[in-house]
Amino acid sequence: MEFLESRSRRIFKVYLPLGAFIFTLLFPFYWMAITAFKPNNELLSREGNPFWISAPTLAHVKKLLFETSYPQWMWNTVLVSVVATFVSLAASVLAAYAIERLRFSGSKQTGLAIFLAYLVPPSILFIPLASVINNLGIFDTRLALILTYPTFLIPFCTWLLMGYFRSIPFELEECALIDGATRWQILSKIILPLAVPGLISAGIFAFTLSWNEFIYALTFISSSEIKTLPVGVVTELVEGDVYHWGSLMAGALFGSLPVAFVYSFFVEYYVSGMTGSVKE
Repeated sequence: MEFLESRSRRIFKVYLPLGAFIFTLLFPFYWMAITAFKPNNELLSREGNPFWISAPTLAHVKKLLFETSYPQWMWNTVLVSVVATFVSLAASVLAAYAIERLRFSGSKQTGLAIFLAYLVPPSILFIPLASVINNLGIFDTRLALILTYPTFLIPFCTWLLMGYFRSIPFELEECALIDGATRWQILSKIILPLAVPGLISAGIFAFTLSWNEFIYALTFISSSEIKTLPVGVVTELVEGDVYHWGSLMAGALFGSLPVAFVYSFFVEYYVSGMTGSVKE
């Protein structure tokens, strides 16, 4: 009886909540998938089962890949996201290390100011940034996004890495300084190898924010072949009050796969980056 009781408790306390969570998490992807492969007559019909496909079709995928600039949008998004992520991580590592490890006067206030800078909404910053981009002559180019994305990526990554660097014992640096190592050698040979999980966590967040960014991409890019996925799918597949739902869902589904792949591939590093570093 105790076994049955414990088993029933596990069903109600573990499996049912977990099943509800998984269903809530995966149902949007399922809905995007069936909508992407449904013919138009099924999409617009009120008859039949809305959660299943009677006659699958590839017409929406064909329209998306061969009648729009979707492959170019995908390449633009990958290029901008990867470059902006690496630039932001490089700057954030130096800033976080200086704030947390050099112990200079006003370091706490500087860290707080960086965190507060992350809280400034992009909807406020895109107006002055548009003026800067226009004066630099890089409006409607990928470089405009590569230079503006770090404005919200660097504060976030710096704040995240500050907490991770704080958990690395100071004794490691002190021993290296006694042995004659420079600050750059300490950073490159001791701190960064220990901070790989934290770097991956910050990189995943930065890549995701860059991949899903909409306001800057909508403001600074006007040419169809330069647009990123979030903007291209919305602006090119919606014609007035006509929504090409099949192609829209196919574009959303294919656009979410790279981010899901990155998360699944680095999930172990991501979790360890969120839970801490080297213990003293």
